[in-house]
Amino acid sequence: MTDKTIHPDACVVGVDFGTLSGRAVVVRVRDGAELGTAVHDYSHGVVDRALPRSGKALPPEWALQVPSDYVDVLRTAVPQAVEAAGVAPELVIGIGTDFTACTMVPVTTDGTPLCELPEFADNPHAYIKLWRHHAAQPQADRINDLAAQRKEAWLPRYGGLISSEWEFAKGLQVLEEAPEVYEAMAHWVEAADWIVWQLTGEYTRNACTAGYKGIHQDGAYPSEEFLAALNPAFAKFVADKLDHPLSPLAGSAGTLTAEAAAWTGLPQGIAVSVGNVDAHVTAPAAQAVEPGQMVAIMGTSTCHVMSGDVLREVPGMCGVVDGGIVAGLWGYEAGQSGVGDIFAWFVKNQVPPAYHEQARERGLTVHELLTELSATQAVGEHGLIALDWHSGNRSVLVDHELSGVVLGQTLATRAEDVYRALLEATAFGTRVIVDAFTDSGVPVTELVIAGGLIKNKLLMQIYSDVTNLPLSVIGSAQGPALGSAMHAAVAAGAFADIREAAGAMGSVQRHVFQPIPENVDAYERLFLEYQELHDHFGRGGNDVMRRLRKFRRDALEGKKN
Repeated sequence: MTDKTIHPDACVVGVDFGTLSGRAVVVRVRDGAELGTAVHDYSHGVVDRALPRSGKALPPEWALQVPSDYVDVLRTAVPQAVEAAGVAPELVIGIGTDFTACTMVPVTTDGTPLCELPEFADNPHAYIKLWRHHAAQPQADRINDLAAQRKEAWLPRYGGLISSEWEFAKGLQVLEEAPEVYEAMAHWVEAADWIVWQLTGEYTRNACTAGYKGIHQDGAYPSEEFLAALNPAFAKFVADKLDHPLSPLAGSAGTLTAEAAAWTGLPQGIAVSVGNVDAHVTAPAAQAVEPGQMVAIMGTSTCHVMSGDVLREVPGMCGVVDGGIVAGLWGYEAGQSGVGDIFAWFVKNQVPPAYHEQARERGLTVHELLTELSATQAVGEHGLIALDWHSGNRSVLVDHELSGVVLGQTLATRAEDVYRALLEATAFGTRVIVDAFTDSGVPVTELVIAGGLIKNKLLMQIYSDVTNLPLSVIGSAQGPALGSAMHAAVAAGAFADIREAAGAMGSVQRHVFQPIPENVDAYERLFLEYQELHDHFGRGGNDVMRRLRKFRRDALEGKKN
């Protein structure tokens, strides 16, 4: 710890804002002990079918959220976590937060979300665009095409492709589809920064999302000339809507206001750390702060982050940012748009009632039953190969028009067969990412797993076998929230930097899963088949997936009219 006097029982609070809920955890500073936790489910969840007030239908590929849901997490989960911890609130010295990025909020000058204004309550573009909002793909395509034509120097820092999930594509969509919203928008704000604004009363912009999601490289954003070539009205997007001084990770964004203290039950004036991203705060929580340690945060989607001591251009990566995870190293990011979401979709929509009944009778979840049934299979026994693109592809193809495939089904195919094939498909997707980094001169030597899917031991073993890497697992069930708490401890002055905090508060179990040689060999053969399908459908061999998406949009539009 630093020389600053800290009470031996001092605590910090970390709040992880996920896709469907927010989780708060109270952590003791001196040893990282997690003393209490609480979860609050968003009352509106993911708004992807109709607006909450008017019921106005949304087009395909839309995903919105309601900002009051985030504030409700502060009002409920934080005080509940402190109560569960049994600590006096005055022992809490800081609070830190993280979000899944890129989630964008259009706001007024004082931070009021436009959807809360009566004149915009029925306009979908006035709501928060969640990370999984993929309706800006046409704008992303134009950004990519123009950047490639102009040989923009920043494009290789993002693997050669900008995602429809990110700040510029979504901002351009607002301009072109709802110019009245764009005109009224004073700031285009990452949710990670908006929630800090609510806690401190001051707008700070964190360097992490600016670098990874906001195309901020080497001290600059894309030029006005580039933006004007996309759309003349977009030329001043950076200057008018986006630009703001950047704050370093683990720095202090300010102190807790009286209003936020009343919401949370925490002392007014405690430190609030600069906003951050769920995956990036998890790396130090898992003590993965050295080159070669790739952290895969596996939940509804998976984000892969790692630090490197060299700058390399990795095809299809989501970004590389100087100090993007820890100071002094290059922070790399990649990801898969769908992982747990795919398994949940299959269980909800594709599994026969008999399996649900059997699971109920045995006191298991359907996931547990299918895992048990598929675990007895030899590698390749089901005769299937799948593509894990049910939510599109984030890395390395960066194309959200792609869709899922299961190949090899027969009349003998059972639910557990497809379930295992989907588990394997997500592992193959991670293997593609690992290979891309290694082949580009950023070798991956260890895979560290965090997130809710750790509990599926079959899935973990498959990942180890497919990647032929030892798998370590984070020692906390609340990786992002723990990481945010650690950043709060640094902001409060308890540690000199996040590396020091990681050593004291982080937790990891090393090499829990080891590759099984015979499985490695068998999966190598299956992976070659996966690669062939991956390149055929993902690299232009057959664009049927994009055409099917267009057929669907046209049909829905025709039905609506």
